[in-house]
Amino acid sequence: MSSSWAKEVGGEAFVARLTQGDSPRAIWTALPGSDWAWQLAAAVAATAASGRGSVVCLPDVRDVERVGAALAAIVGRDSFAVLTSELGPAARYRAFLAVSRGQVRIALGNRAAAFAPVRDLGLVAIWDDGDDLYAEPRAPYHHTREVLLLRAHLERCAALIGGFSCSVEAQSLIESGWAAHVSAARDVTRRIAPLVNVTGDSDAELARDSMVMASRMPRRVFEVVREGLRTGPVLVHSPRYGYQPTLTCQRCRQPARCGVCTGPLGRSSQADRPACRWCGAIAEQWTCSHCQSRALRAPVVGSLRTGQEWGRSFPQVRVLNSGGDHVLSDVDEQAAIVIATPGAEPVAEGGYSAAVLLDTWLTLSRPGLRVDEEALRRWLNVAALVRPGSDGGRVIAVGEPTSPTLQALVRWDPVGFASRGLDERRSARLPPAWRLATLTASLDVLTEALAALEVPRLTEILGPVEVGDGEARVVVRTARERATGLTRALQHMQAGRSSRKLTPIRVQVDPLELA
Repeated sequence: MSSSWAKEVGGEAFVARLTQGDSPRAIWTALPGSDWAWQLAAAVAATAASGRGSVVCLPDVRDVERVGAALAAIVGRDSFAVLTSELGPAARYRAFLAVSRGQVRIALGNRAAAFAPVRDLGLVAIWDDGDDLYAEPRAPYHHTREVLLLRAHLERCAALIGGFSCSVEAQSLIESGWAAHVSAARDVTRRIAPLVNVTGDSDAELARDSMVMASRMPRRVFEVVREGLRTGPVLVHSPRYGYQPTLTCQRCRQPARCGVCTGPLGRSSQADRPACRWCGAIAEQWTCSHCQSRALRAPVVGSLRTGQEWGRSFPQVRVLNSGGDHVLSDVDEQAAIVIATPGAEPVAEGGYSAAVLLDTWLTLSRPGLRVDEEALRRWLNVAALVRPGSDGGRVIAVGEPTSPTLQALVRWDPVGFASRGLDERRSARLPPAWRLATLTASLDVLTEALAALEVPRLTEILGPVEVGDGEARVVVRTARERATGLTRALQHMQAGRSSRKLTPIRVQVDPLELA
């Protein structure tokens, strides 16, 4: 079982310790193109060999099925239970009972599986912990990674956080010494990773294609795709689903708004007329409220429109779309252009011969604290599906060559990027370097609650600021060493307000975003 971990430094030792009944903790940066599901299943099987159970959490059902197939091949289908919402209430409850009664000691599922009552817990594992699907949108707004880490601490079991990328939270665990880093040596990674380039990164290309920095799909992209189609499928990553999800005025570039509800206009297909994405009203006689122009343009092109464009450029090649309600699990090794949105990339048999990352500016221009980290995570997941560079695997990104995020992708350096991100969080006093909580309610309720809130010394209180819908928000933060005092104060406040039946306050600790 440990042989699948041979390429990662410390991998075989980690699995061996699990077999011996120890409780090691590791942050695992997987090799691109590796069978990560089999490696994860091998770690679970090693834990089972020591007579202990495991909880494994994955972002979506496709990942659960992939790890489930690997587990079935190693330990047998009757040795683990799958806990996902797709099972339906009856099947899910039967699986839950099997786990709680000790009939199976391996629980596999999405974020809710983190609470599975596995007996003799020996390992908690999570794959791709940076995926926002792990953030619970309902109270108490927990993150699956934090639940599993808490269980590892309380039950003194092993912990494994894996992925092709490295989250800032995972990097903080490495730097604090709480977990060891398991990854391949740099020379091994360079040999196995595909060759990654950014359009416009050489003087020769700039001289050959004067529109390389302005074009959505420069000449070099078509050259990479054409070459890749000779040996297999090519993956094209489009950050937005749909046809023309956003429309603007052709003359003044202002967003096109609905005349009924002021919602954004868009088009769902070539045959459809522009319609409101909020109320669905058709924009029959749209006129720009700023310049009175009647002409529309699409500043952002969705994956469906992208598929049409590639189909016209390569009429003899299959074009497959994966995204929205139609997500492909895998594709064969025959030549095809696969247009996929983030998280919907199918696995290609034998790996993709090439991949194209479109509209990287759109991914990086979104507001939020984790934009760069999330962008690199998505791009690494795409690039990991491509064959090694030694076998001709290529990744071409359309974007700004000097972007630090794209440069981290070119170097295949997720850990270094996460380390720099953690330094920035320390400077800005943001999680995970600091403990931060947001309190959201009406201004009067917040004022009343803050007057009674007893926080530790040196705690910073920022706000309140209005956030819309008659609500305001306060940010409370303190250094990590005083985090326990802050969370206890917030818990005491919530308990007191609940017992007195006062207006509730929404409290989120270390939220993914502040917007």
